[in-house]
Amino acid sequence: MRQNAARRAALLDAAIEVLAREGSRGLTFRAVDAEAGVPTGTASNYFGDRDDLLTQAGGRVYERLRPDAAGITAAMEGPRDRDRVIELMRDLVARVTEFRSGYLALVELRLEATRRPRLREVLTGVIGADLQGNVEFHLGTGLPGDATTVVLLYLALNWLILERLTLPEVIPGERVDELVAEAVRRIVPG
Repeated sequence: MRQNAARRAALLDAAIEVLAREGSRGLTFRAVDAEAGVPTGTASNYFGDRDDLLTQAGGRVYERLRPDAAGITAAMEGPRDRDRVIELMRDLVARVTEFRSGYLALVELRLEATRRPRLREVLTGVIGADLQGNVEFHLGTGLPGDATTVVLLYLALNWLILERLTLPEVIPGERVDELVAEAVRRIVPG
């Protein structure tokens, strides 16, 4: 397997775009090569098989969605109250919806994971670790609420994001900030 990290990342980014646009059935090495603008056969030099490509694409989505350290530090300046949680959740929804193809690719990967045990294992580990990291961050920074608060926010906001990306006419964009704030008010203790 090739080890050029920049090329691997570009191929994974191409795989994400293909997954979002074509679905998991459209994800082939040839489609990834074409999307990345590289010679045919390049992706097969970086990934052992389609399962490897799928699992690494899932990891890449999370890599691209994570805020950087400076963003996290800036977000935590000021009081640790419900208003701060509203601000953080609005930022999260905006960041995720801006990476539309990544979120849609992740939905495709989740569906594919119901048929591929190895992918399911990898996604369960990655998504479970991400959720646990969110719980630890929330509790460690002194934001109001407990682990269940974080899980409920995770569930509510993920569906809001899915709705916005797949059926945007159901919930108009101008309602998103209001709905995020209301979800936080109802879930996070005062």
